This record gives sequence, C-alpha cells and structure tokens, in this order.
Amino acid sequence: MLELQITQEYLGHSTHLVYLGAMWKEYLEFDLLVQGSGSTLASVIDGSLYDYTMTGIAGVSNIGSDRNWTGHLFGQANWYAYGRLAWNPGLTAESIADEWIRMTLTRDLKTVHTIRDMMMGSWQACINYMTPLGLHHIMQEGFHYGPQPGFDDAPRRDWTSVYYHRADSIGIGFDRSSTGSNAVGQYAPKLCAQFDHLETCPEKYLLWFHHVPWDYQMTDGRLLWNELQFRYQKGVDYVDQMYQTWMQVKPEIDPEIHTHVQGKLAQQKKSARNWRNTCINYFSQYVDKRQN
Repeated sequence: MLELQITQEYLGHSTHLVYLGAMWKEYLEFDLLVQGSGSTLASVIDGSLYDYTMTGIAGVSNIGSDRNWTGHLFGQANWYAYGRLAWNPGLTAESIADEWIRMTLTRDLKTVHTIRDMMMGSWQACINYMTPLGLHHIMQEGFHYGPQPGFDDAPRRDWTSVYYHRADSIGIGFDRSSTGSNAVGQYAPKLCAQFDHLETCPEKYLLWFHHVPWDYQMTDGRLLWNELQFRYQKGVDYVDQMYQTWMQVKPEIDPEIHTHVQGKLAQQKKSARNWRNTCINYFSQYVDKRQN
C-alpha cells in the first residue's frame, strides 16, 4: 500500500495553496527500475509489477470541522485528486484540476485554464520557499508550519532540523551516499549509482543525498549558495504571482469564495517570505564562516 498525506502537515497546513495532485503524479510515475525500465510505483500499487492481488492507497485526511471541510477551499482539490488517482493513477494532474475547478469555481474555459496553471506551479513554489534542492525537515518544533532550521533540542536526534540539513562551514546536506549513511543502497542498482554520485544526482534531490560545498557549481552556473537564495526568492515570487492571478479572475468567482481564498493567499505571501528570510539568514552564518 501507498500512504499519501492529504493534509498539508509539512506544506502550510490549511493556509497555503499547494496542489498535491502534481506531487502524487510524480510519485506514481517514478521509475523504480527494479525490473528494468517501466517499473513505476503505479505498477506496484495496481498489482501489475509483482502480480499482487491485494493493493491499496491510504490517505491521511485533511477533512476537519470547517464549513468547507478543508479549511482552505483549495484543500478540497487535494482530497478530490487523492480519490481520482486512487481509482485511476493514469489520470493527469491537469485534468483532475480542471474537473475540480469546473465543479467548484467556474465553467468559464479561460478562467479554468488560468486557475489550473496557477495550481500546477504551486507545489514547486512551496518546495522553493521551504525546502529547495532536497532540504527537508527544517520546520518549527511541534508545529510543522513555520521554519526553524536551528532547532537542535529533541528527545531523538532525528527529530531535529540540524540532523537533516547538516549545515557547516564546508557545505550543507545529508551524506546518504555509499560513503555516508548508504541510504542509496535501498534503491535498484541503476538508481543507486545515479543518486550515489554528486555529478549525476538530480539537483532536486541533491541535498537529500549529499553534503555539498557552498561553492559547488550548479548546472545553471550558479554556486550552491547563490542557487539556494535564487530558489527561495523564486518561490516567494510565485506566491505573489498566484495572488495577482486570483485577483484577475475575481469577476468569474463567487464573492464569498474569492474573499476567502484572497485572505489565505495574503497569509501565504507572508509565510513564504518568513521561510525565505529565516532560512537565508540562518544558513548565511555558515557561508560567512567559510569565507572568513
């Protein structure tokens, strides 16, 4: 079975607009390469890869006591996407978003496409302003909403932020390579080889699998520290863009719904800036040490 977290415990709770259909499609389409190319996670879940007769997908619910069930109206889209993908993992995240928008917000085709495009970029934006390049688990103690990269006081070491980012004067990231914790060893040989080497590891997983020097040159030519700052800002910029897009579609949206989402997006703008500022200010101390 696959467990998906519908509630956005680590992705802004019921304040941030983050469409998870795109994330779950990446999960389902991920090629595990365990029986050659095409060994996707979806093929495990539907039983075809290993001839399983009993499979399933579980979801940690985002339904609460709010009148709209999910707190943030757009949280409904994640509940809907979960149900649609559980029954048919071959559907696209775009088509699911279109269905939900037409049933919930508007049937005006231009507006449907505008809102869908906004939703489709929201997950990557959240990654950028919260956990770029494979950073993870740097949220506030016991709250999981705001950033606390310096948290270092918990009953278990692996409940702290510093355990995961490992930032020091040399670089940042957790070495899970074959010369580190060897977490790469749990993957099929081809994936293991890809993730094991800094030069071949996809950049979106870079700091999850490697402790990378601050002055490491990325594929776009930026140094790692500059790339991190660029990603944080890019995430903030996208949230600003979502807010502007939502204001542009106001004539096509029910006034009560529009006001509700506008308020949530305003909160998300502040939160994204808090993530950017807190993380950049915290990690800059290690970069300064390296430079000195």
